[in-house]
Amino acid sequence: MVTLSRTPSHPHERNPGTPFDLSAVEGALVNRSAIERRAATLPTRRTVKKEWQAAWLLHAITTIDLTTLSGDDTPGTVRRLCAKARQPLRPELMEALGIAGRPIATGAVCVYHEMVPTAVEALKGTGIPVAAVSTGFPAGLNPHALKLKEIEASVAAGAAEIDIVISRHHVLTGNWKALYDEVRDFREACGPAHMKAILAVGELGTLKNVMRASLVCMQAGSDFIKTSTGKESVNATLQNSLVMVRAIREFYEQTGYKVGFKPAGGIRTAKQALDWLILMKEELGEEWMQPHLFRIGASALLNDIERQLEHFAYGRYASMQYQPLG
Repeated sequence: MVTLSRTPSHPHERNPGTPFDLSAVEGALVNRSAIERRAATLPTRRTVKKEWQAAWLLHAITTIDLTTLSGDDTPGTVRRLCAKARQPLRPELMEALGIAGRPIATGAVCVYHEMVPTAVEALKGTGIPVAAVSTGFPAGLNPHALKLKEIEASVAAGAAEIDIVISRHHVLTGNWKALYDEVRDFREACGPAHMKAILAVGELGTLKNVMRASLVCMQAGSDFIKTSTGKESVNATLQNSLVMVRAIREFYEQTGYKVGFKPAGGIRTAKQALDWLILMKEELGEEWMQPHLFRIGASALLNDIERQLEHFAYGRYASMQYQPLG
């Protein structure tokens, strides 16, 4: 039998944002060689095995933003995804793991605006939030006024979380005040919906830009900072994730506000999910491993986690064709 972890019943105070502080942004430094060494050794220095691994993987399921962002998405596709979010593991597997009857679900379901009403209806009464990608996702090059209307429309349709994309050119040209103003407008348009700011780290050029963009988005009131859209050539890596979580730590130490982190894009295996959970535990502590402060944006990850749990329960792997989302 494995034990499911529990999310704290009292959520942290939401980050309201702070006044723009250019000196803090321009003063941010990144030791690239140290980041590279830390990221390279992290997967090899820490590991979890057997029943501990099974427990960590069960917890990882609760942090997944189960995602479909394809041009051929249909209401049927989304309803199928929502069904998987509601019951990520088959009943017989849960019984074999000794957790039959225990509630377990993914952190959210993430879709385009067009599919928000379908997802909201499919998840009604479950408490699983719907996240909508917005602001001209993935390129972020729509007119600013249209981006705000897109956010407002998704919130009105029932999205409880909004994943916005920043204008990368503000970062690449060093126009930090413009980035702050843009993200601040997005936060105001989100209203009660929590906002995840997608940096698209693979398009920002340097780790220093990743650090500075992270700080600006948090100053502007982001509830989460997120690595990628999943559409770039380089998405979530341990290197850029390490820079971002250290920016979160720095912001927390300076302001007392806790900001969440979401790696997304390219995280497909259970081993990778464990690497990111270990990163959060070692860099920020156990609270930042919980779904209210940590999410993994993924579509295929849940399949591999289920296969690993099957191996733990039965001593063998099932073919991918037998996975519900395979």
